[in-house]
Amino acid sequence: VQLVESGGGLVQPAGSLRLSCAASGFTFSTYVMRWYRLAPGKEREWVATIGSVGTSTNYADSVKGRFTISRDNAKNTVYLQMNSLKSDDTAVYYCQISLGLTHYWGQGTQVTVSS
Repeated sequence: VQLVESGGGLVQPAGSLRLSCAASGFTFSTYVMRWYRLAPGKEREWVATIGSVGTSTNYADSVKGRFTISRDNAKNTVYLQMNSLKSDDTAVYYCQISLGLTHYWGQGTQVTVSS
C-alpha cells in the first residue's frame, strides 16, 4: 500500500488549495478514504471521509462548508479542496486508509496559512 500526498504549500488567509493523494497497492475503488491533519502542538485531527463510490462524505465541524473531499476512482486519487483557509488550518495533511485492522498513512503534505 502506498499513499502519496501532494498540493500543499503556503497560502494567504482566505485563499484556497487542492490536495491530492495518489493511492496504489490495493483496490482503491472499494475502500473508504480519509484525510487527517496534524498541527504543531495539537493532536491529530480527523478532517473528512469519503465513501468508496464518492457519494457519501463527512466533515469535521472545523472544516464543514469550507473543505470538500472527492475522489476519482479511475485515477486512484482522493482530493481535498480547501477554501476560505484560516491560520488554524496550518498543519501537515495526511490521507489514510484502513485495511482490516491495519491503518496506512501517506508521508503528508504541509499546508501553511499565513500572510
